[in-house]
Amino acid sequence: MIKLLGAMLVLAAGTLIGFLMAGKYAARPRELRQMAYALKRLETEIGYGRTPLPIALLRTGEAASPPVSDIFKAAAEELRREDGPTFQESWTAAVNRVWAYTAMRSVEQGIVLRLGSALGISDKDDQLKHLKLALVQLKAEEDEARDEQARYEKMWKSLGVLAAALVVIVMI
Repeated sequence: MIKLLGAMLVLAAGTLIGFLMAGKYAARPRELRQMAYALKRLETEIGYGRTPLPIALLRTGEAASPPVSDIFKAAAEELRREDGPTFQESWTAAVNRVWAYTAMRSVEQGIVLRLGSALGISDKDDQLKHLKLALVQLKAEEDEARDEQARYEKMWKSLGVLAAALVVIVMI
């Protein structure tokens, strides 16, 4: 009876691990789409609304979904601090603080961080060019993420179940 209960727990744990790993492959393209949407929203706020950057970041964060929205909200909060950090410092601190909670990788983090070095220090047209460049780069990463999802999501689900089944067979 105890062996059967242990076998069921091992099988459930292995399956759960496989599904969690597969979930990361499913979350990455979704979060990249959300980031692209948020950057398009920021582009609209800057280009057409001529909204000040802290307010544009806050509005963008309110329109996006977590964890992407958390980056924009955190950057807006950083900009409002009394010690007066630059936009790049605020953006970098917000991205570094929130990035661990995303499924995105360091390549995407680099794209987003580079964007922070261009916003807030140049004219509207230059900022819009940098936003468009970041959108193109994120689109390429999203395409790659979808390919990886198609390749590895089913594999991780199956691997979790099969590895757990192997452990159960060895246990018994």
